[in-house]
Amino acid sequence: MEQINIHAAKTHLSSLIEKAAAGKPFIIAKSGKPLVTVSAYVPPAKPSRVGFLKDFTVPDDFDYMLQDEITAMFEGEGL
Repeated sequence: MEQINIHAAKTHLSSLIEKAAAGKPFIIAKSGKPLVTVSAYVPPAKPSRVGFLKDFTVPDDFDYMLQDEITAMFEGEGL
């Protein structure tokens, strides 16, 4: 892997970024000592958000489920 001094990296940053983006990572060094590795960004894979619900079905009475119990709670009945 190519090693580049900080001063040279600042001078040639645009071209170095293009190289890294093309799959050629490099190391930035200070006084010959490696400091950081620069490589292309790889976005994480997007997880499936609803895959676990693939077999889920909504009951036909969903809009009215527990309607009597909820009404009783709001009206203060059954306390």
